[in-house]
Amino acid sequence: MTGSTASPDQPDRAGLERLRTEAETRHAGFVESGMALDLTRGKPATEQLDLADALDGILDGDYRAEDGTDSRNYGGLLGLPECRRLGGRILGTDPERVLAGGNSSLTLMYQLVETAHLFGLGDARPWRDEAAEAGRPVTFLCPVPGYDRHFTVCESLGIAMRTVPVTDEGPDMDAVEAAVAEDPLIRGIWCVPKYSNPTGCVYSEEVVQRMAALPGRAGPGFLVLWDNAYAVHDLRDDPPVLADLMGAADALGHADSIAMFASTSKITHAGSGVGFMASGAETLAAFQQRLGTLMIGPDKVNQLRHARLLPDDEHLRAHMRRQADLVRPRFDAVEEALQQGLGNTGLASWTRPDGGYFVSVDTRPGLATEVVRLASEAGVKLTPAGATFPLGEDPEDRNIRLAPTFPPLEDVRRAMEVFINAVQLATARRLLQEESP
Repeated sequence: MTGSTASPDQPDRAGLERLRTEAETRHAGFVESGMALDLTRGKPATEQLDLADALDGILDGDYRAEDGTDSRNYGGLLGLPECRRLGGRILGTDPERVLAGGNSSLTLMYQLVETAHLFGLGDARPWRDEAAEAGRPVTFLCPVPGYDRHFTVCESLGIAMRTVPVTDEGPDMDAVEAAVAEDPLIRGIWCVPKYSNPTGCVYSEEVVQRMAALPGRAGPGFLVLWDNAYAVHDLRDDPPVLADLMGAADALGHADSIAMFASTSKITHAGSGVGFMASGAETLAAFQQRLGTLMIGPDKVNQLRHARLLPDDEHLRAHMRRQADLVRPRFDAVEEALQQGLGNTGLASWTRPDGGYFVSVDTRPGLATEVVRLASEAGVKLTPAGATFPLGEDPEDRNIRLAPTFPPLEDVRRAMEVFINAVQLATARRLLQEESP
């Protein structure tokens, strides 16, 4: 990922007044045009989903897995062997450590956190018991800007959240380690290590090594929740390589404190993919036992379909290259628009990711909410300002997440015109207001 940072230079009052007038005229035209465009969520485009339509009918009446399992029947909480191998390829770990589940990795994340919180994992006490003794909730570290649904998991279970900043190399590990040393009730950290949501950063090798060592600094039952949702979602040739967290944790004896997640939801069909989780043997066994109270087995027919569609690394890489060919022009359009409209203006800064699904934009402090409001007024829906922070509260009110994958390319270009104009208008109005006596 490369960052694009605007110049700190500020136009003089005459320039600001001219910018405001021009932006207000354009804004009125956008409102009058009656556009209805949406850059809110990172969904695959229809053409991306089309690439996996061979899933339908791929089994051709052969429902037997490689170990003889009839995929149509009950059982198999860990999933089919060939599908666990697919999960291992995506996560970069031993398939024996992988659980292949239903269609949502987010569901697996919630279930694991709920299990640790209410029942305990392995020999660790339930987090809620520790919270009751201490008279306050246990806490998760939340790198920000980050993924809103991670924060929702904590909020729904009454887990407190403490933010730490994200740099171009991942979470600020000095801040992470200081927080763990300071608060004995910190029980986990959320991570999106490759093409992080929304900044697009890839965790450096140093961050990965320090993350692997983190459980040794924390209290018992601590979890590193490694949501590698974009592990294979590269946009460029020669993509960055994420260091091996599980291997580093193994060397330190911390594998059971690592929980890795991924899914095929943005690889094949978003509503009917396969979610994966990987961890150490004890944690995986404890989680499997808990799952046994909730289900008799996952959808193994769908697992078999995916294993047949993506049977090896070659097929997976080829499939993701076709995905990238569809998505890359949308990201290029966003970057081109941002550079042309906001580059060297001092009005905003943004990221240029090498993969994933998002672009992160920072306005001047205090303007993100107004930018989102103006864009909505002009017919472009954006992710709410603050969504990338716990409880939806960005203390500086400046971060906005753009999700360009789903709309057609021409709609992305039109939406970016509206967005850039909204940034210009909101900033000019604010600066002129501040200059007024």
